Amino acid sequence: MQSTGNTILITGGASGIGLALARRFHSRRNRIILTGRDPHKLARAAASLPGAFTFPSDISDPASVDTLCDYIATGHPGLNLLVNNAGVQYAYDFQTTPDIVSNIAAETAINFTAPLQLTARLLPQLSRQPAAAVVFVSSALYIAPKRSAPVYCATKSAIHTFAKALRYQLEGSPVKVFDIIPPLVDTAMTANRSSGKISPDQLAAIFLRLFENEVYEQHIGKARLLKLLSRLSPALAERILRNG
Repeated sequence: MQSTGNTILITGGASGIGLALARRFHSRRNRIILTGRDPHKLARAAASLPGAFTFPSDISDPASVDTLCDYIATGHPGLNLLVNNAGVQYAYDFQTTPDIVSNIAAETAINFTAPLQLTARLLPQLSRQPAAAVVFVSSALYIAPKRSAPVYCATKSAIHTFAKALRYQLEGSPVKVFDIIPPLVDTAMTANRSSGKISPDQLAAIFLRLFENEVYEQHIGKARLLKLLSRLSPALAERILRNG
């Protein structure tokens, strides 16, 4: 895939991995559209990306997805790259944590249902382009889950599986499907973890190189080592991640 001259929509684009990807693509003369729930964070992010567009939306709300897709269809008909990056993670214990139902619904909607719905809505537009791509951000936790975040791990495992199946469906079409499989990344989500993290910019730099070489499943950094370990000793990989 070419990394220049694209029109790119990035969900969760105001911070973390989404913003790092936006900066890397912006430096290569792409048209950037950032979306997220906080208009103030979007405005701050866009201020560092001259010419970038922002559109506040809550992708867990189907009506908000409809409004976003209408905006893309009319304002950015050349959209050829969708980055499904937005995600949330909640830590809780099904045995002891009270009132977790709302958290389950939010994690499932934002991490899994919303990316599928947004992809389905924008796929006809993407398919009209000479070359296009859908990018998902899953997690190395699809390989071995951690105890503290069961729903997050399940949704990221589901996204990884969906990306692979969608890639099969779109074989022969102009739309390529990429899956970024990060290790622990230094974002607001991992603020309570003190070591072993890579920066969002490091992740974005590796992604872009692999993107240009059309590496569709991208196990990055320690995620690549974890995948190898899981083949050699699945039980050891699970022990390492279990209490992470």
